[in-house]
Amino acid sequence: MNVSSVNPANVIDGWPPATSKRQAILNAAADIFAEDGFAGASIDAIAVRAGVSRQTVYNQLGDKDNLFKVVVSEITDRSSAGFFRVLDTFPVAPENLEEELAAFSGQLLRKAICDPNGRWLRKLVETEGTRFPELFETWREYGPGKKYPAIAARLAQLAHGGYLDIDDPALAARQYMALLAMDLRLNQQIGRPTPESEIDRMAAAATRTFIRAFGKR
Repeated sequence: MNVSSVNPANVIDGWPPATSKRQAILNAAADIFAEDGFAGASIDAIAVRAGVSRQTVYNQLGDKDNLFKVVVSEITDRSSAGFFRVLDTFPVAPENLEEELAAFSGQLLRKAICDPNGRWLRKLVETEGTRFPELFETWREYGPGKKYPAIAARLAQLAHGGYLDIDDPALAARQYMALLAMDLRLNQQIGRPTPESEIDRMAAAATRTFIRAFGKR
């Protein structure tokens, strides 16, 4: 089968099109692992989804353990890349702190916290963390391990500029992210889609609460 013709229905958003055998296998593996978990996934099912032979999977990416690790690594990279693209828009010298931080927060919800790659990783850590403890370390290093310090650095800039009153930027970053994600994560846990109209409301409410706690007195 021509790899470029393979178009799995459930490929995680943001993955490249399957223009090579390797990418077709990775796309298919991401789908299968998401659907069936590590234990339920099989090389045969991945090969069929990718439109390649079982041997091609082994030749390209090795056994199931290695394939799983490569999928996790690539999805982690994509999730982090989306976050840092949004972070570039953080208002470090705002004219209206609450308005501009709320707008940034809305984009962070849409592009990072709602990111299907990130949701896939969080689910994976929950379901496979015991079997693959190193995955949790990878996720923590490239997920919260990079994202929270990056947010903390931006909040420290705001504090240094006199916009916020923060003693511990790392703690403030964790509290900001928790406020921002709280309602969204509750929806995700019960399988309720979050309407687009609610995202700006969530962002505005979280930002308002955060500024009440850390705004310059």
